[in-house]
Amino acid sequence: MYLGIDLGTSGVKLLLLDETQTVIATADAAVAQYRPQPTWSEQHPADWLAAVETAVAQLRAQAPAAWAQVRGVGLSGHMHGAVVLGAQANVLRPAILWNDGRASAECAALEQAVPTSRQITGNLAMPGFTAPKLLWLRTHEPEVFAQIRTVLLPKDWLRLQLTGDAVSDMSDASGTLWLDVQARAWSPAMLQASGLDASHMPLLAEGSAATGTLRGDVARRWGLGDGVVVAAGAGDNAASAVGVGARTTGQGFVSLGTSGVVFRVTDAFAPATERAVHAFAHALPQRWHHMSVMLSAASAFGWVTRLTGRGDEAQLSDAVGAMPASRQAQAPLFLPYLSGERTPHNSAAATGVFMGLRTEHDATDLAYAVMEGVGFGLLDGLNAMRAAGVGQGSVVAVAGHGDPALALVGGGARSNPWAQLLASALDCPLQRPQGAHAAAALGAARLAAMACGGDEAHWCQPLAADASFSPQPAQQALLAERYARFVALYPALQSQF
Repeated sequence: MYLGIDLGTSGVKLLLLDETQTVIATADAAVAQYRPQPTWSEQHPADWLAAVETAVAQLRAQAPAAWAQVRGVGLSGHMHGAVVLGAQANVLRPAILWNDGRASAECAALEQAVPTSRQITGNLAMPGFTAPKLLWLRTHEPEVFAQIRTVLLPKDWLRLQLTGDAVSDMSDASGTLWLDVQARAWSPAMLQASGLDASHMPLLAEGSAATGTLRGDVARRWGLGDGVVVAAGAGDNAASAVGVGARTTGQGFVSLGTSGVVFRVTDAFAPATERAVHAFAHALPQRWHHMSVMLSAASAFGWVTRLTGRGDEAQLSDAVGAMPASRQAQAPLFLPYLSGERTPHNSAAATGVFMGLRTEHDATDLAYAVMEGVGFGLLDGLNAMRAAGVGQGSVVAVAGHGDPALALVGGGARSNPWAQLLASALDCPLQRPQGAHAAAALGAARLAAMACGGDEAHWCQPLAADASFSPQPAQQALLAERYARFVALYPALQSQF
């Protein structure tokens, strides 16, 4: 058995996988997120570990015999977070998360300090990345910065608690702005510009490599034997790619998680920063990937569900699915920038906007607008990848023109109306794999199997689809007219953010 642990922004998901790649059981536990000030986003690392312990107890109760056979553990987690540790590996302050926007000014300072930063890291300096957060701490919390001995990403702090080892993988490390992404090694120039050096960094390993074993006290507490291998793992999106079997050039997925992503595997490092497209190392050796990222996706639908007092996201999604096209055409437009935006705008200041509200609009109209707005945000990202020349001839670059379908993953993928809207908006067939909502945890478990000696080609097979969605011409015609209005809104409102 192999255990995948996925640390998400809203909680942890654990998944138990057997040798036949059958999912035996899953478990979830929530984690609170704090916003002490506008644009800030933080979590307490101790809450991550507590959630893992809760989910472990659930899995042990669900499948005790299978649980006792766990040989390997893989880790996945939300990227870019800054966990700063002191001399005794003590947490010095709450972790600053990926969707925190406080470090905008520090991004410009970092790029000025290292003029070749985009070529080294494959990315624009953005507030969500880890390095600008450390520059912010150096300026605004100098007493904390002076005590820092180690900086870890969220999942790697969990690893430290489980194994005692400070290690990161290439995909997650790519999101720090400290990695030379082509060389797959820490960049001395980028670290120096942040007031750090290699001694502050964890060791690096490929995602499918073993990085140690569970500590004896952890194994005993969890009811496991000695020698349980812990894989390096991956950032959440690279883990999802492993989960859906995206391992060769051109394969990819669309993710409707807390954030929204279009992801495509490449066999070479090829920065495309002109429109805020990311170029990261993959979790698998000698592969990289391109990615467009929007900061609010399924989280935006959860927000509108709470806002309207509907309570149940599934029921609200069904109501959207029952809307006639004539009503959809009259719905307000929604800019989905509830936490700022990355691709293509790179603006922490951008906000959510409903445009065109009327007295006749109700909760269903707003929910449709949010689904559509997130779809348009993903299309913006896809178009940014196309405009940058990313992946000519790939599944992403010519989606909708005879290429293979993209996988659709994340919690929002459960919604059939949303999946259909996305297929039409992106002009691309989408296949929702079985267990799409747990793709990152599955990828983590697959990496654990590889760290225990499993063959990559065997463990990274594509998943069977439980549903497929194709572009619908009538829906595309409606969306094309509304998308033209959508893309005009951001430049019209930019000065007001």
